[in-house]
Amino acid sequence: MSMSPATPARAREPFDRRLARGVQAVTGRTLAPYQSAIVRIGFSLTWLLFLLRELPYRHQLYGPDGPWSWELAQRLIADNRAFTVLMWSDGRLWFEIVYGLAVLSAALLLVGWRTRAVSVVFMVGVLSLLNRSVFVGDGGDNVLHLAAIYLVFTRCGRVWSLDARRAAREERAARAGEPPRRDVVGPLLWVVLGGFLLAATWFSDVSGEWWVPVLLWVLWLGNGLWWLVCRLAPGEPRTLLDALANLAHNAVLVVIMAEVCLIYSTAGWYKIQGSRWQDGTALFYPLHLDYFSPWPFLSDLLGSSGVMVMLLSYGTVIVQVAFPFTLFNRKVKNVLLVVMMAEHAGIAVLLGLPVFSLAMISADAVFLPTAFLVWLGARVVRGRDRLLKRTPTESSDESPDETSAEALPEQRRTGEEHGPRTLVG
Repeated sequence: MSMSPATPARAREPFDRRLARGVQAVTGRTLAPYQSAIVRIGFSLTWLLFLLRELPYRHQLYGPDGPWSWELAQRLIADNRAFTVLMWSDGRLWFEIVYGLAVLSAALLLVGWRTRAVSVVFMVGVLSLLNRSVFVGDGGDNVLHLAAIYLVFTRCGRVWSLDARRAAREERAARAGEPPRRDVVGPLLWVVLGGFLLAATWFSDVSGEWWVPVLLWVLWLGNGLWWLVCRLAPGEPRTLLDALANLAHNAVLVVIMAEVCLIYSTAGWYKIQGSRWQDGTALFYPLHLDYFSPWPFLSDLLGSSGVMVMLLSYGTVIVQVAFPFTLFNRKVKNVLLVVMMAEHAGIAVLLGLPVFSLAMISADAVFLPTAFLVWLGARVVRGRDRLLKRTPTESSDESPDETSAEALPEQRRTGEEHGPRTLVG
């Protein structure tokens, strides 16, 4: 009996090639552009709705007429060093300016206008108002705190934004041989924000932690460097800055995912230690509190069923504890994701915590499948065209030029569709 020749062992890939491929993966393209866009839309919409809802009561919540006076806030911030520009002045006019800019920045970030600059203003507005009165909030304020900082480092305007429309229009003009339009708004906005940074540096002793002004200066100088490189050195310097921007974006997405998993895992394991969660009656008590019963009829209807209360109490714990362990199984993860979003929607309706629920749903959106988001975006565009009675030609002329490669999920792209090259590939 003759033996077949041994199959030659597969040559092991050199370490430098594996390292280069890894660097290429995290710097060569902006990962999850649709997920980052839906997170941007979700958090900006949450903050905008909250500010508009509390507009008649803004002076009592964060302004000069609140029970938490400016003097008390000044003493607290001197102790905890939380950042807020509301400590620059106790005047009513300054408060109205800050509140108005917070509303404006949330609206502009929602539609994706100049997301690099507006995301910084959005962060300043969120931190300033929430840190002014730390006892106002329902848990969603903590998520908004973190998300406002994270969004600054993401490239969340690559799709579903006015920035994407402008970039697509400029690309079509370049292919047609038209000269590029002069950008006046960008440099003007950069100069205005520079003046604000000078003021932030001047009032740094009363604004809170020192690292926030430093972060703002780094972002301001980085955007100025980006503008100069794009116009004066579009070769290797632009490639390097693009790679650094991709690296920061991808790293922050991982941090957001880890943050969501940490929130759910800690909440689930703490619930396990509670006796009311162990016997399945935990949900009964908040349903019978007047403060958490905006719809008493619904609360009484749900709380009257002991079996339903037990199932929801145990189900909440199981889903929160299990979710971080299901990330490696896409189907199970998607099922639990739908369950958690439905649970937060129920919390918003039954317990009257809309800001907390919307903030958590926005954070959960980072795990949504790309194929579903692409399908959802196409449905929204189709519905908008039907509502406005647009033809497909008119819609394509006014919306971002998303090629077939851009519409594909990330795992199905190949070759040059991955995005700009890096210094190692």
